[in-house]
Amino acid sequence: MNGIVLIIDDEKKICSLLSRIIELEGFKTLQANTGKEGVKLLKTNEVSIVISDVKLPDVNGVALVKDIKALKPFVEIINLTAYGTIADGVLAIKNGAFDYLVKGDDNDKIIPLLYKAMDKANLQQRVFELEHKVARKHSFATIVGQSKALKEAIDLAKKVSQTDTTVLLLGETGTGKEVFAQSIHYESPRAMKPFVALNCSGFSPELLESELFGYKAGAFTGANKDKKGLLEEANGGTLFLDEIGEMNLDLQAKLLRVLENQSFIKVGDTHTQQVNVRILAATNKDLKTDAASGKFRSDLYYRLSVFSITLPPLRDRKGDIPALAKFYLKEFSDKVNRTAIEMDDKMLSVLAEHSWKGNIRELKNVIERLVILSDGNTLNPSALPPEFFEFTPMENNYNLQQIEKQHIQKVLIHTKGNKTETSRLLGIGLTTLYRKIEEYQIKEL
Repeated sequence: MNGIVLIIDDEKKICSLLSRIIELEGFKTLQANTGKEGVKLLKTNEVSIVISDVKLPDVNGVALVKDIKALKPFVEIINLTAYGTIADGVLAIKNGAFDYLVKGDDNDKIIPLLYKAMDKANLQQRVFELEHKVARKHSFATIVGQSKALKEAIDLAKKVSQTDTTVLLLGETGTGKEVFAQSIHYESPRAMKPFVALNCSGFSPELLESELFGYKAGAFTGANKDKKGLLEEANGGTLFLDEIGEMNLDLQAKLLRVLENQSFIKVGDTHTQQVNVRILAATNKDLKTDAASGKFRSDLYYRLSVFSITLPPLRDRKGDIPALAKFYLKEFSDKVNRTAIEMDDKMLSVLAEHSWKGNIRELKNVIERLVILSDGNTLNPSALPPEFFEFTPMENNYNLQQIEKQHIQKVLIHTKGNKTETSRLLGIGLTTLYRKIEEYQIKEL
């Protein structure tokens, strides 16, 4: 079955005729003789397309389009009329109708039009489902951890997510600031609009301005055509500015204008553009101190920090580490189609006692490498890379040199003896790798 088509027409013969023609194409049809009957059927059935007469006993079919769209946004409507006017046609399309046909001209057009409308309805439904899947993936419920500090941060974020208030996320590198920003966006009224992220430390001041505001053709050498900036891309949604403390003072002044009146000027342009964007920002710097010393604009700091949330470092939520480790272990195992891998209790204990200077990002990297390089289905501390133990107290039964030798051997096997790739995976220089191979008498593959 191709889908359900609702026909609304006060002439029963026309309803029956259209129904027979449409059902021959594999569609299911429903019939109504008034707008009220049609809306009732619409509420209780998974209708994809409505074919509605303009002249109905209780309502104008053109006006009905707006009501149907408000009730079921992804339903496509085709208006039919005996006496078409340009004004009615324009209004029908403006109200959200897929098309507007004059009876008598519709015989050869209705079926091809029906298929086009169905394609659009199905596409919109798939996009809607995909957007909701993305929203669920980034909801607060997906943030792993039960520590008091984390729960307090989540509670604050949930409250502010329902507003349009600017939020400043504070915390060390790798604590999950972008994850929080995504959750705030996807649990806000802007959830079905774009979420756009920009790392301010990844661009020179000139490039950052172009990325943020866009530019006009001819603004500088190489600007051959107009380019949208990320502010425009995020229009209606949320713009997340990571490492906001790295933005230079001139650009900060322009960002302040966006925060104050939702307007900006493209590079090389003279005209002001309006946007509707919520700004979320993050930093691992002490912006309050930087503002006091003049390194960061104080007016921008106070505008950004209307609502600030500090995310705890991983070392302050040690109880969450085993759950996080298991979560990422499953995620990376699934990604490479590995059978279920587990960690023994000693491994979980070692992970919990690690300093985690890189926070969650470091934990993710360690787990990903373990999944790639591990041979068995149970991980113990001997599987950890040697550099892991530089800041972690070790018990006597774990010999650092032996662990380092085993780890280098595993990586060499994984890379089939490719020393350049091995040194890259280990994060050491090629000369260091050769020295270690000689020192530990590791056999060449």
